Parts: sequence; C-alpha cells; structure tokens
Amino acid sequence: MESLGVSSLQNLQALSALLSTQQEDGDDDDDEECKNVAACARLDPGHIGPPPRKDKEVSTAYVKKNNKDIWSVEEVAEGSQYDDLADLRPQPEYEIILKQSVGTEDLFLGLNRKDPSSMCCEAMLVKIKLPDTKATDVVLDVKEKFLDLRTPKYKLGLHLPHPIHSHKGKAQFFSEREELEVTLLMKRPMDLINMQ
Repeated sequence: MESLGVSSLQNLQALSALLSTQQEDGDDDDDEECKNVAACARLDPGHIGPPPRKDKEVSTAYVKKNNKDIWSVEEVAEGSQYDDLADLRPQPEYEIILKQSVGTEDLFLGLNRKDPSSMCCEAMLVKIKLPDTKATDVVLDVKEKFLDLRTPKYKLGLHLPHPIHSHKGKAQFFSEREELEVTLLMKRPMDLINMQ
C-alpha cells in the first residue's frame, strides 16, 4: 500500500518537473501551448459554443440620433398621453373576456384543432360598468394596445393584454344594466397560417 502511494507521488513529481522544464525551455509556440493547457483546465459549461461578441454591445434604447430630439416616439408607451394625474375621476369596474367562435365541427369532431386556450381566441370583450351614465356621455378611443374611455363621472385608460385591430371593433351600451360592452378583434400572428 505504501509503495503504491510512493510511486504515485513520484509520478506526480516527475510530471511536475517535466512541465516546469517545458515551460523554461520552450519557444513562443510552446509557451502558447502551455497557456492553452492552463486555459483549458479552467473551462466550464459556460465556455461551450462560440465566444460572445464584444463589439458594439450598445443598447438601442440609449442610442441617440444626430438630430436635436431628446426622445423618440418609440420610447413612449402607447396611451401615456392619456395619463393625467390631476384628473380625479374614478376608474369604473371592468372585466376582460376572451372569446372564440366555436361550431359543431369544433365541439364534436375537433376539425379546426381549437382548444380552450387563449391562443385560439379571436376576440376580446371588455365589459365596463358605468352607473348613472347615458350613452351620449361616453367618449371612446381605441388604439392597437390601449383603450381610452371618458365620461363626465369616470375615466378609464386600459392597456390591453393583446394587440387588436383598432378599426374592426364594435361597442354597445346597455342602459338597463348601465354597462358598455366593447368587442375588439384580436391581431393573431398565426391567422395567415392557420386559416381558421
């Protein structure tokens, strides 16, 4: 047992001496090879793949154009022009419901591959409760990702959870329930492929 320990110790010493003599005697190529051996010994899973690019890693948010503008339109969130902290009108209660049109071929046969997920929904229904409000008092503006509703008593600036077609929606006011229903057709990126 001791001879095994002594021989392995002698082997390690011989290897160490060999490496040190190579470092002292080697040319530039040998020095680079030794450096690469030392570098290879420090590799970990983060070194797999090509090295990260170090040229021009500048965020586009801070790139300034040559003109004299201090901000660009892309930096401002859609609907922020409607934010008014001095306006103390309360926000009405609202509910967002995702809708999809389902036929018997979907229900019984599953021909269109629709499922109950939100990915298969075609429209968004926004129900807004407006007590003590008439239909003529409602001012509604719908953008691709923002809904702005104003009445004399209420104000709602709603960032929509999904982009919509701003010109293909409809709104209906139910005076008996004092509720506005806004139906918005959603922009779905896979519509051209799925053809549903």
